[in-house]
Amino acid sequence: MPNGSIYVPPDDKFKWGSPSVMFELRWRETRSERRRRRNIMAGAGFVLITALAFYRSFPVPFLIGILGGAGVWGVDAFISWRMFEATAVWRGKRSGAVRTGKLLRRGLTKHGYRVLDGRAVPGKASIDHLVIGPGGIWILDNEAWPPDTHIAAYGGKLFFGERSGVTVSKPLVEAAASMAGLLSKETGIPIEISPLLVVHGGRVNGPAVSAEGLTLFLPRRASKWILGDAHAELTDEQVEVLARTAARILRRML
Repeated sequence: MPNGSIYVPPDDKFKWGSPSVMFELRWRETRSERRRRRNIMAGAGFVLITALAFYRSFPVPFLIGILGGAGVWGVDAFISWRMFEATAVWRGKRSGAVRTGKLLRRGLTKHGYRVLDGRAVPGKASIDHLVIGPGGIWILDNEAWPPDTHIAAYGGKLFFGERSGVTVSKPLVEAAASMAGLLSKETGIPIEISPLLVVHGGRVNGPAVSAEGLTLFLPRRASKWILGDAHAELTDEQVEVLARTAARILRRML
């Protein structure tokens, strides 16, 4: 029987499901298992903390045990929720560009940086964010990967799991070069632009991964990385000129 089994009946909910849909279905199906495990952990926590309270002669040991068990239950529930929320962009429930844009403005605006969202060199590259500030200029794009994808660099090459990352890095490196050339020509200010990739999901090997001219990291590290990656010394006037020029000549993506 091609693409199937004569022993296992087909399950329609997985037949046409994408990996993200299958992941979400599996997560919801195992909800009762997670709750049962959480209740067992909370019960064990109650017993151990109550016993410790008796041993230490604390007042109202049973109340302390109840509070401790509830704390264990709450911590496990929070961790479980965070793990699921980390896949929201990959599952299409949230916009990675919107999340990164908010984090960039929150972390960089007070340091004199400008953030332009959704810009493109006419007829060429498009990117999610252009950051211009005293320390230089960066472009950032957003990509989502399954939670079990290992992102790392080996021998100067970028890999997403077992797949080469050249198809991801090359367009961003070329976009940075195109935008740098265009802005330098229009403003008369010689600049270089560093390409960055914000990864939503997956397992990044270390705080950041750099290979093939591209640096990758999780969203929460974006602002900190840019502040520590100064590669120019731009005055306030130059930042203003570059930001105004970029807003004028770079096509805004809808």
